[in-house]
Amino acid sequence: MKYWKHALGGFFALLICGAAFQLTTDNNIDWPKYGGNSAGSRYAELTQINAENVNKLQLVWSYDTGENNNPDGKGNDIQCQPIVVNGILYGTTPRLKLFAADAATGKELWKYDPFSNPKVKPNFHPVRGVVYWEEGADKRILYSVGAKLMAVNALTGALITDFGENGLVDLHAGLGDQQTLGYDVNIFTIRSTTPGVIFKNLLIMGSSVSEGGDALPGNIRAFDVRTGKLAWVFRTIPLPGEYGYETWSKDSYKKLGGANCWAGMVLDDKRGTVFLGTGSPSVDFYGGARKGTNLFANCVIALNAETGKRLWHFQTVHHDLWDRDIPCPPNLITVMHKGPDGRSRKVDAVAQATKDGLIFVFDRDTGKPLFPIKEVPVPKVAALPGEAPWPTQPVPVKPAPFANQTFTKADLTNISPASAAYAQSVFEKSRGGLKNLPPSTTETLYYGIGGGAEWGGSAVDPNGIMYVNANNMLWLLKMQATNPPKTTKALTKGEKLFTTNCAVCHAMDAKNTALATTQAYPNLQDVGKKLTRQQIHTLLETGRGRMPSFQHLTKPDREAIVHFLLKTEIPTKADDIHRVTTIENKTGRDFPYTPLYQNKGFRQFRDADNYPAIKPPWGTLNAVDLNTGEYLWKVPLGEYPELAKKGIRNTGTENHGGPLVTAGGLLFIAATYDEKLRAFDTKTGKVVWEYTLPAGGFATPITYQVKGKQYIAIAAGGTRYDLKPGGKYVAFALP
Repeated sequence: MKYWKHALGGFFALLICGAAFQLTTDNNIDWPKYGGNSAGSRYAELTQINAENVNKLQLVWSYDTGENNNPDGKGNDIQCQPIVVNGILYGTTPRLKLFAADAATGKELWKYDPFSNPKVKPNFHPVRGVVYWEEGADKRILYSVGAKLMAVNALTGALITDFGENGLVDLHAGLGDQQTLGYDVNIFTIRSTTPGVIFKNLLIMGSSVSEGGDALPGNIRAFDVRTGKLAWVFRTIPLPGEYGYETWSKDSYKKLGGANCWAGMVLDDKRGTVFLGTGSPSVDFYGGARKGTNLFANCVIALNAETGKRLWHFQTVHHDLWDRDIPCPPNLITVMHKGPDGRSRKVDAVAQATKDGLIFVFDRDTGKPLFPIKEVPVPKVAALPGEAPWPTQPVPVKPAPFANQTFTKADLTNISPASAAYAQSVFEKSRGGLKNLPPSTTETLYYGIGGGAEWGGSAVDPNGIMYVNANNMLWLLKMQATNPPKTTKALTKGEKLFTTNCAVCHAMDAKNTALATTQAYPNLQDVGKKLTRQQIHTLLETGRGRMPSFQHLTKPDREAIVHFLLKTEIPTKADDIHRVTTIENKTGRDFPYTPLYQNKGFRQFRDADNYPAIKPPWGTLNAVDLNTGEYLWKVPLGEYPELAKKGIRNTGTENHGGPLVTAGGLLFIAATYDEKLRAFDTKTGKVVWEYTLPAGGFATPITYQVKGKQYIAIAAGGTRYDLKPGGKYVAFALP
C-alpha cells in the first residue's frame, strides 16, 4: 500500500506546497517524479545523510550505460534526472535508450532501444527525465524521442502497443492544420527534452522546437495516458479572435513559432492547476514580423489541468529580442507574506527564476505578484530596420537579481595581463553595457542569452527558501541582413542554406576558431578539422544535444551545407546560385519564414585561454528567503583546478544542472566544469563534502531510500563543451 509520508513528523499528510513528499512503500522512500514531486521542489525530508556525517559519504554503485559520447553525431551527454519508484531507478542513456536498474545496487533490470522501431528516426537530443504512471497492474514509463511519444511497460521494458498507433504518438498532433497555418507542420522538427506532468489520466507536456524561421508553434498539449489520444490544446500563439492575438502582427501565427514550454512544468494536485513558463517567439533576436508584446511567449502561465483553460499569466519579457526563454520549471512554495491589513499570512505561491537572473513570485490562485514589479524603460537607441522594441520591461523590486545585469569596462577580466589585453580589445570594438539594448549589426555584449538560471531548475524547502545556481556569462551577438545588398557577392546555395538554417546559432568566420569546440554554439570555420564529411551529414540528419535534426531539408540541401562547411562548394551557373529546394511545393506557400535580419552566430565572451573574459565569480549558488525577498547567502560554485594552483580561487564556473536539498541540512549539486559533486550546508553555504565524478555531472541529483538506507544519485554524463566523455549513473551512501 502506498502513502505520502511527511518524514519529519512521522505522520502521513499532504502539504499544499508539495515540498516534503516522496512516494513511500514500507521503508522505501522514492523519487517518483522529475523534480521529486508534482511541485518540482527538488527537496526531500530525508535526514539519514546530514551535515554531521556527510563527510563519510562514499560511492556504493555505478551503472555504466556503455555509451560514452562519440563525435560521430550518435550520442549526447546525459542530462537526465532519473526517477525512483518502488526501489527501481529509471533513466535514459546518451543514445536515448530507456533503462531500469535496482536503485540499491545499480544492477540493470531491462533496457529499451527506441530506434529498434523503424518508425522512430534517429534523433539525438537531451532527455532530462521520464514520467511514471500506474493504475492497478498497469505501470508505465512515458518518454519521447524525436517526434514520437511512447509508453513502455515499467516492469518489463516492452513497448505498450495499444498506446497511440502501435505504441507511438506523434508530437505534431495539436499544433495546427495546413488550412489554418498555411503549411504542413509534420515536415518540421519537434521534440520534448523535459518531461511533462501527470494529472489524473492526462500527460500534460510542452515541446522543444526550432528557434529559426522553421519554428513550429509551442502549443501546450495534454494526452490521455492510456490511449495516447489528444485531450486538449492551449495555443501559445493565439489565432484570430483568441485572447492575445492583438499582441502580434496580423497573421504572425502563419509565419512564426516558438513560445514553447521546453523547460518543464509543475502541478498543484489539489487545485488541479498546472504552472509553466514559455520561451521566446521565433525568430531569435529579430521581431520585425511580430510587432507587439507577443503573448504568450516569455510568460508564466497557470492552466486548468483538466481542460487547458488559461487561469492567469504574467509576461516576464515583452517582445523578446534576446532569447530570454523561461529556462526552468517554476517552483510551488508556501511563504509568509503581509496582506493589505499589514498582518503576515501563509500564501501558496509560485516562484519563477529566469535566464536574466530575476525571481518572480506570484499568488498561486490569482497571479498577483507578492513583491512589486516595475516596468523599467529600455535604452532609447536605434533598432534594426523593421524592428519595434517594446519600451519597457518588467523587473521585480524583490528579490534582487541573482546574476549580473549590466557590464562596464571595470568588469573586464584581470586574470592575467594577456587576458586583460584581449578582453580590452574586444570590448573596444563592441557595443554594450546597458541591459535590453536592441540587437545590432555591430557586435553587442549581453548577459542573459544563457542563464542566469538554467534548465536544471531551482530547489525550495518548506521554510520558503529558494536555492538557485547562476551563471554570469557574457555573450557577443552580431546581426546580419539575410538578403545582402546587390553590391556584395551573391551567396552560393550552401551559404544561403547555412545562413537560413544554421547561422541562428553558429558563426562561420575566422574569429576565435581556437575556442570553437568549447563554445556553447561552436564556430564552424574549421569544423572539417574535427568532423568528417559523413559525421557532419549524420549530425544534420539526427541532431545532437541542443542542435535539432534537419530532416525536413532535402538530401541535396544538406549536401550543399556540408560542401559549404568543408569549403568544397563549386558555384554553378548564375541562375542556380540562389536556387534552394524549399518546402513551397509541399505547403503551398514560402515557408520557412526568412527574417530581414538574423544572428550571424553568437559566442561567449572568453579570453584566448577559454576563461570568461570578465571578473569572477562566473558561477554562483544562492539562497533566497522568499518570505522577505532577502538573500541568506551567495557563494561561488565551482573552480578551475589549474587556476586554483596559481592561487586564483573561488572563481566559480559556468554550470548546468540543478540543486537537490534535504531536511538533513544539505544541498547537493554538481553542474560545474571541475566535474565535482558537492554538498553545501544550507544554513551557511559552506562546502562540507565533495567528490570528483568519473565525468561531468551536468544533470540534477536525486535522493531516495531503499530498505531504510538513503542514497544520493546522479548521472555522470560528461561531454559538456567537449569535456571528459561519460555515460554512467553513480550513487552514494553512508557506510
